[in-house]
Amino acid sequence: MGAYSTIVRFFQEGGIFMYPIVLVLGLGLSIALERWIFLTTTTVKNKVLWSKLTPFLKAGNYGGAVQLTTKSKALLAQIMTYGLNRVRLARRREDVEAAMEESLMEIMPRLEKRTHYLATFANMATMLGLLGTIIGLINAFTAVSNANPAEKADLLSASISVAMNTTAFGLIVAIPLSLVHSVLQTKTTEIVDSLEMASVKFLNTVTDRPVSPDAAKPGSAR
Repeated sequence: MGAYSTIVRFFQEGGIFMYPIVLVLGLGLSIALERWIFLTTTTVKNKVLWSKLTPFLKAGNYGGAVQLTTKSKALLAQIMTYGLNRVRLARRREDVEAAMEESLMEIMPRLEKRTHYLATFANMATMLGLLGTIIGLINAFTAVSNANPAEKADLLSASISVAMNTTAFGLIVAIPLSLVHSVLQTKTTEIVDSLEMASVKFLNTVTDRPVSPDAAKPGSAR
């Protein structure tokens, strides 16, 4: 109960600027949670799809591979579908690679969506905290200018202590948001790297072996 009372008093003494900082914290946490769930789910779906797709590619059964990728909701499926469709039209590695790069460029914005807001929110929390402190100091000096000289020192120190609460709270919010932003960026980079690696493996597999007419047919699952 003591810790709760301390937190409530800390928040109340911080002034009106504590409320926008709380709003920034709420928005940042909601985005961070949504992005974490999306990126984690994407990673799992991509791994599952690749494990199912590999046997089709090794067997040269591109028709069966297309049926698998078109039914999957994994982001990797979109890249593989582009590549497989291009393989059935053109055998040149450059053509297939260009098609898969185009698909990857379409996927990138979905992976990076809203993540950059976390860095913006971290900066906003810091600046709101500083602004709240400056406004608090202005009010403090204005208040003590008309106070009894004997009380000025105590009143000023108390006012400054209260004004610093917004800076402290702004930093408390900004530091975790910055950390989460870095973690999500790293996770996004890992997914992009895995997609690029899967594309290279796909290219190496499909361009190093001939496609039989039967294997290219959509219904020719083996």
